Amino acid sequence: LCWLLGSAQGTREELTALHGTRLQMLLERSIDTTVRGVVYEAAGTVGAEVLTAGVAAVELAHETSEIPFALVEEDGSDPGAWLNAARAAVDGLLET
Repeated sequence: LCWLLGSAQGTREELTALHGTRLQMLLERSIDTTVRGVVYEAAGTVGAEVLTAGVAAVELAHETSEIPFALVEEDGSDPGAWLNAARAAVDGLLET
């Protein structure tokens, strides 16, 4: 599962929900599915506090359900570097 929404656009309320309650619900519901890892974009334009909450949700899913995860922390201002970081995150999960 790749949640690559670090630069999503919307109101503050929408972005907070996207990286908070909506992400949490998706993670909770993916426990008994074929999802075997999560890549979360932990950098972007939505704001550090929103992304920090998203990281916390992914870490909680890892702690409670042992779902492996990787973070993409590369700034999207350099698309090539961002793509390399995203690929490395996915590849890292596929190798585990």
